[in-house]
Amino acid sequence: MSVHVLRTSDYRRMRWKNGGGWTTELAVGASTNESAFDWRISIADIESDGPFSAFAGCDRHIALLDGTGMEIDFDEAPQVRLDQRLRFFAFAGEWTARGRLIGGPVRDFNVIVRRDAYRAEALHRPLVGPMVFLPEAGTTWFVHLVGGQAELKDTTTGALAAGESLLLEPDDSGRSRVLTGGGEVVLVKLVRC
Repeated sequence: MSVHVLRTSDYRRMRWKNGGGWTTELAVGASTNESAFDWRISIADIESDGPFSAFAGCDRHIALLDGTGMEIDFDEAPQVRLDQRLRFFAFAGEWTARGRLIGGPVRDFNVIVRRDAYRAEALHRPLVGPMVFLPEAGTTWFVHLVGGQAELKDTTTGALAAGESLLLEPDDSGRSRVLTGGGEVVLVKLVRC
């Protein structure tokens, strides 16, 4: 697997058009058709109540990262309360969604995939000792170090600090990768359809 280290200086931060928050784009998988992306991973700083952007043809995964929480109202499904840290909730990107803050601003972790291109699984895990990533055809791993410190063995990438990420993409080497350290990570497994 090829390795790309993403430092906080590599991320792209942008203000929402409606002024209700900020998005920090951690990584994007470029699309092979007219779409802007096949997948996108980001952190949102939400400052006020308001509607979610629609992403037709996409699946979304969202989890509370910091703050008291948020309630999300959907036209197509029952209300969801995000008040447990890094417990992911999945929903369709075309659903009409509106967020309501429970007790002030929040930060959330977001994964969006174009459903005809990728399937995604988002997990929160402790990092205690080694974590092995085996090569699988068509599978990309995104690893975000939420807290602690980590290092990828057998590379010259150096240590990862909290808030930094790794992108592990398939290549012809057939090589597995081993992450060591202590802390907590968000793992996103992206499998090409």
